[in-house]
Order: sequence, then C-alpha cells, then structure tokens
Amino acid sequence: MVDEPLDPPPPTPAAAAPPTPLLRPRREAFEHGLLPIPKLIFPEGTLAQTLSQLKEKLAPAAAAAGDGRVGAASLAEALQIPPDQAALAIGMLAAVLPAEDPALDAGGSGGGADLRDVLLFLYIQSYKRLVPRPHKDSPAVADVWPSTSAFDGYLSALSPIQLVRSNSRRFIPSQADEEIHQLSYLQKHMANILTLLADSVEGEGDDSLVLTMETFEHLGFLVHFSEGTSLSQAATFFANSDPDMPAAPVSAAQVHDWILQNIVSSLEFYTEKSTAKEGSQQIASDLDVTMADANTSHPRNSTTTVANPTFHRNSTFVEGFSKTSVVKHASDVKGNSVKVLNCHDSVIYILAPVKYATVYGCSDTTVVLGAVGKVIKVEHCERVHIIAAAKRICIANCRECIFYLGVNHQPLIVGDNHKLHIAPFNTYYPRLGEHLTQVGVDPSTNKWDQPFVLGVVDPHDSLSHPAGVSDVQAESATCVDPDLFTNFLIPNWFEDEVQEPTKCNPFPLPEIYQASQSKKQAVLEDTKKTIRELQLDENRKKELASALHSQFKDWLYLRATSASSTVCKATNHAVSCFRQQRCASARLFFILFAGSWCNS
Repeated sequence: MVDEPLDPPPPTPAAAAPPTPLLRPRREAFEHGLLPIPKLIFPEGTLAQTLSQLKEKLAPAAAAAGDGRVGAASLAEALQIPPDQAALAIGMLAAVLPAEDPALDAGGSGGGADLRDVLLFLYIQSYKRLVPRPHKDSPAVADVWPSTSAFDGYLSALSPIQLVRSNSRRFIPSQADEEIHQLSYLQKHMANILTLLADSVEGEGDDSLVLTMETFEHLGFLVHFSEGTSLSQAATFFANSDPDMPAAPVSAAQVHDWILQNIVSSLEFYTEKSTAKEGSQQIASDLDVTMADANTSHPRNSTTTVANPTFHRNSTFVEGFSKTSVVKHASDVKGNSVKVLNCHDSVIYILAPVKYATVYGCSDTTVVLGAVGKVIKVEHCERVHIIAAAKRICIANCRECIFYLGVNHQPLIVGDNHKLHIAPFNTYYPRLGEHLTQVGVDPSTNKWDQPFVLGVVDPHDSLSHPAGVSDVQAESATCVDPDLFTNFLIPNWFEDEVQEPTKCNPFPLPEIYQASQSKKQAVLEDTKKTIRELQLDENRKKELASALHSQFKDWLYLRATSASSTVCKATNHAVSCFRQQRCASARLFFILFAGSWCNS
C-alpha cells in the first residue's frame, strides 16, 4: 500500500495589512465651534461670494500684521458686529483649533487668528445639525412630555424624560450618523472652501488657483485621518516633502479631487457599517465603538472607549446610567474628550484632564468635571448640578440646573433656558491642581459670575425652536445665594500617592461666599462641642443618636420633595448624601449622628 501524499501545508499568511486610514470630520469644530450669532451665518446661496468679499476686507489687516493674522477688532469692523462678539468668535476659534496656536491669545483680546482659520471657522457657521429620526409613536411621546411643559414646542423631541421613558435614544442620531452628515456637508462645499483658501497665480482655468502645503494643512481644522496621519503626509502630492525644500504648490482642482475621493471612501465605509448593523437593538453611542466597561447587571449602562483602530476616536462615553455613581480617573479616560449622555438620578465623577467635555440629555444628576482645557458644552439637561473647572463652558437649552464653575472665560448661555443658577467652584480632589496645570486652566481667574448671553434661536439647530420663531435674548442665570452655597466633598475611593496633593478648592471664593462658609463652620464646631460635652448615659446617647438619625431622614425627604432632587431620595444612603454635601445641614446632621459623638 502506497502512502498517500500528505496535503501540502497551507501557505504562510501574509502579515495583515494595516487598516486603510479614513478621512473623518473633526467633530470638535462642529460640536463646539458653532455660535448662534446671526451676522456670522450667511445664506448658503451667497456663502462663497460673501466670504470671498470678507477675505478681501480682512486681507489688508492680515498683511499689515505681518503674519497673516486677524484680530477681534478687525473682525468686528468687517462683520459689523459688537467687539465682544468678535472676541468671542476668535476665542471659540482658538478653542477648537486642532493644535495649540502660541500666537493666538485664547481670549481673543490679544494676538489674532490666522486668516485661513478665520475663513474656515466662518464657513462652517452655515452648517445645520442633523435632526433626530421621526418617532414611531408620537402620541406616547406626548403623554410622557405634555404640552404644558415650559419647553412646549422647543425641546419635546429631546427631553431627557422622554429619552429615558420612551427609549427614544434609538431615534437620536448616532455618532456615525452625525459624521456621515458632516462629511456630506464637506463633500458639498469643499470646492468653495478650497477656492476660498487658494492663492491666485498666472494661468488659465484650474491652474490659476493653487494651495501651498502650509495652506493645505489648515484643512486639518475640518478633517483628519483616522490613524492620526497628517494631511500633507497622506496626500501623495505633498508626502515626504523636505522642510528645507518645500513642495511646490498644487492646483486646487487636484486637491479637490483627492479630498473628494477620500470622502467618498469614508462614506461608503460608514454606509456599509450602518447597513450591517441596522436593526440591532444594542444601545451604543457609536457604530464603531465596542463595550469596554459595561455594567453587567445593567446592560444599558455603559462606559465606552475606542476599540476599532480604523477609527482613531479620541472620546470616552459615559452613557445611560441611572440611580448609580460612576467614577472615572485619568487612567480610565481615553482620548482628549469625554461625553456624559442620557444619565439620570446619578452622580458622575470625571476626575481627569481632558480637552473637551459634553453633558447631554441628563436629568436629576450631579456631574463633576475635573479639568477641561478647551470647552464644556451642557445641552438639553434638567435638574442637573454641574461642577466644572474649565477654560470655557457653553450652556444650551437647560432648565432648573445649577452650575458651580471655575472658568477662565465668561460662561456662554444660548438657547431656551429656564431657572439656571450659577455659583463659584466648590470642590477639590488630590490631583485637581495637577490636572488644571496639565490642561492650562488658571485657578486665579474665575469669571463664573459674568455670563455672556446670546439669543434663544440657534440657526444651526432646527430642532430646538420651531420655524419662524423670532429671536430674543436667552434667559440668563441667577447667582446662588451665599447662604445656600455649600462645598461638595469628593470621596477619596482610591488612596493615590500624590507628591503635592490638592487639599482645598484651588479657585478662591468671593469674599461674601467665604464669609458665609466661615459662619457655617463656626456654627458646626460649636454644635459638635456642645454634643461632646453632654453628660448622658449610654441609653440617652442612643436615644439622641436615633433622634438625630430620624430627623436627618425627615429632612432628606423634605428636601427631596421641595428641590426635586432625586439623588437625595435615597435616604437610607445617608453617607452618599453626606459625600455630595448638597447643603450645610446634610453635613451637620451626618456629623452629629455618625461622627465623633456616636463613637465617643
């Protein structure tokens, strides 16, 4: 019997080819860079022509500066807007640039912005956000969010209560939906954008407009590659150019063809992913994000980070938590931004340095944002407490919220807001000082009490206002009464070794707030002393402790009813309420019944 020949060994597989980088929109520009200032928003039909004329107006000032930069004064004159609005525009531009610009003062009061960046920033003011898909059960939604709401006609489609009760999160555009929308916008307008940036040279037709490599890199304000590759390195016509011998300018038509080709590839990829996952019931914030830290007992609650290398997503998502506490330290946060979405009856601690933060669609929740170096946006929230240290914050379409702020620039308030309160920053944790330094937030400057209020109508968002509504100034915020101001204690769950830990609030309190705190502390110490000095036997001590405990519970129930604070409704968790320190009485009662007296 002849042995049968063995099957030949399978060929050695070639090394897996790295995923092709995809061209993606820079979400920061579209999410944080849009301002509802009417004179910054031009009709789409005349957009290119208007900005070309504006470029001609600003070019002399940019040339006179010697570095091609435009300051707030020149922008205000060219657009015929108030200087403070021009300074706001320059400041927001600085906040959403892809890289730090040392020559640009973040506040817009000094220095100036590169004219090319200014033109790109003004161009995308014409962008309209993607609206949610229609709800299949409109009557049910109306039952959940009745027409008697103060937000009638404005926020019904995005009410946090509706989101949690009707499961309409499925109808809110996903991250991938929004990126498709942004890419489609850029695909439509890229020819005009390139014409706006291009230099004119001698020649005919397409050859008369060219882009230098430096100008080409400014497109990084709008788009970037998923693997972090720079635009000039990805483009064959600029790849591997020698800094000592810059590449020759390239025709705008060639650049346009290359960008459109990449946009089409990205859109095809998104469409394939969307089709493959259509009908899935998984609650995920993105088509390309996998569960990295899910709560197994609550599958809808999730913390998600990037898992697919094809998508170089620099965001961490904290989404869908209810009646719980979530703590994220620096080691837990991946990327340069964090998004807290659709959380209810919870306490969210983000104790990490990031560039951008978004809080969206939350209710009855406390969110602590440790250090944000660029911008925080809080949108469509109700009965939420935000404790934040940041350079900037934008508040839009919120109601009955309190903001405890340490901010280097005026809080921006836009949209249809109701019953907002603001107060100085009121907490600390061991690494807060270190994190503030990392992201460049200066605790010696706090403009928490100087809100900058724009209009109710946001032209970028057709959802937050009905068509045809005339614009009026948005409702501003009221300062919290100093006697009602309290510090917020962040529990130290993990004993991190910090060489120079932050041991107090790094943002100095205004004198009137500090005086109120000192008065409360004195009363607390006197009361503790009185309790310690009581001459009671063990039975009387137990009776007193029981009475204090009972009064504390009664107070919690009363406060939960009067303040609509769902967090305080969990009265059996007195420790949790003490940690949050929602008012001085909570801390006092806790110390009295659970402090040194009971252990003496």
